[in-house]
Amino acid sequence: MPLDPLPELMVEPIVRAALLEDLGRAGDITTDAVVPPGHESRLVLAARQPGVVAGLDCARLAFRLLDGAVRFTPRVTDGAAVEPGTVLAQVEGSSRALLTGERTGLNLACRLSGIATATAGLVAAIAGHKAQIVCTRKTTPGLRSLEKYAVRAGGGANHRFGLDDAVLIKDNHVAIAGSVREAMSRVRARAGHMVKVEVEVDTLAQLEELLTIGADAVLLDNMTPETLTEAVRMVGGRMLTEASGRVNRDTAPAIAAAGVDLISVGWLTHSAPILDIGLDWVG
Repeated sequence: MPLDPLPELMVEPIVRAALLEDLGRAGDITTDAVVPPGHESRLVLAARQPGVVAGLDCARLAFRLLDGAVRFTPRVTDGAAVEPGTVLAQVEGSSRALLTGERTGLNLACRLSGIATATAGLVAAIAGHKAQIVCTRKTTPGLRSLEKYAVRAGGGANHRFGLDDAVLIKDNHVAIAGSVREAMSRVRARAGHMVKVEVEVDTLAQLEELLTIGADAVLLDNMTPETLTEAVRMVGGRMLTEASGRVNRDTAPAIAAAGVDLISVGWLTHSAPILDIGLDWVG
């Protein structure tokens, strides 16, 4: 499916806040001292390592919010696989704007491209299976919409965006309610008819109880591939099956082979390494 860009209305406030954080109370005192007003430069964003690109709009805005006359020309699109040395975009205009916006633009582009790259690696690891790689709410505060976009750029899909998207009954909810049945009863009495309900289970016994109640999806937490296979057999297509826990490129193929529909991965958005991208002066 084509990757739809985020509306600028969503991205601009995040980039603006990041610039304001960096500018502090006196602006870029280094650049303002070294670079004369009116000086112009041409620079390129270039990949330093192989990966998948995301966040070019963030980089563009980091420069254009400082000077609307800056010309930002992308050479690739978000979601593209690149090699070391690939030019991602050319930037021309006020040298002061380009140097002042450099770190903010690179911080966001490197972060989002790292997430897209890690996602693409997991997607490739489970190729041939029906399972989808999905992210979670384990995101950087304030960056959730961007980080979830980066997951899509890497070929993954999104789980909940927030607590109001859908119901997810987890172990602590069950502990407080006393049982899965009681937790589900309380949810059914309160949630609207359009709200999907997912329940987390840790054992096949809990899954067996859930199957007598029914839900839209079940989160099979920290189960071995063998147990996941049995869980998928027990569910028999009556609800979506989601596996989570200890997922990486080595373990993902066996998890996917168990037949689950979704594999959720928290580290994609909380600790994926960045993709190294540089901003190089060319004239």
